Amino acid sequence: MALNLDAMRSKLASVTGADKKRNNFWRPQDGESNIRILPTADGDPFKDRWFHYNVGTSSFLCPKRNFGDKCPVCDFASQLWNEGTEDSKKMAKNFMAKQRFFSPVLVRGEEAEGVKVWGYGKMAYESLLNIVLDPDYGDITDPDEGNDLKITYGKPAGASFPRTDIRPRPRKTVLCDESVGGDERCSELMETIPNFDNIFERKSTEEVQSILDSHLSMDEESPEVEKYGSSSDNRVVDAVEQSFNELLGS
Repeated sequence: MALNLDAMRSKLASVTGADKKRNNFWRPQDGESNIRILPTADGDPFKDRWFHYNVGTSSFLCPKRNFGDKCPVCDFASQLWNEGTEDSKKMAKNFMAKQRFFSPVLVRGEEAEGVKVWGYGKMAYESLLNIVLDPDYGDITDPDEGNDLKITYGKPAGASFPRTDIRPRPRKTVLCDESVGGDERCSELMETIPNFDNIFERKSTEEVQSILDSHLSMDEESPEVEKYGSSSDNRVVDAVEQSFNELLGS
């Protein structure tokens, strides 16, 4: 039987497309980096998304927290939380959606690589908001009179996790000076700022249900599977749901 060349092309496009998407993300390395956050069309360059981790082979967007749809993983976490024991609440937290933030950035010294997407946590998000609300800095994303940011990343002595320290450069600068292409390059970069609604794949409730069922079936003798089964039983006490939502929002 001859090779299905159309199928092979589709597979290649899928692989290279995934690699390209991964290459568009940036994370700071140990030490100092300098970046510029780019403006977005809606005036909000600090995007938040909610993800489920530790379920299936990779993280995915939470249908409930992002889109208001039914989420089997959230329902299952609610069941665990409803049990009320220390162990069940601990397990529930593993299934809860976690918030992550994203911004389009230009990495200084790597301008030729184009616009990157920086993903960061809540503490970094709060630092960024404090900077833009400080009248000494204001709109740090302005292409003509914005501010670069110095990012210091690493694990302090005695700490269990790395820390991201963010400090604005005091001098106002243009996004692209002549050394990196000037106004023409700036215009090109602005055209390539990603649409954050399209960066991450949106999964349906049915797809999330399948992921959860597969995850639970990997160990059919695990306590949560024996006790709670699939996430199809969605009976949740109102008071528990309220407590669960308050915990998610903390």
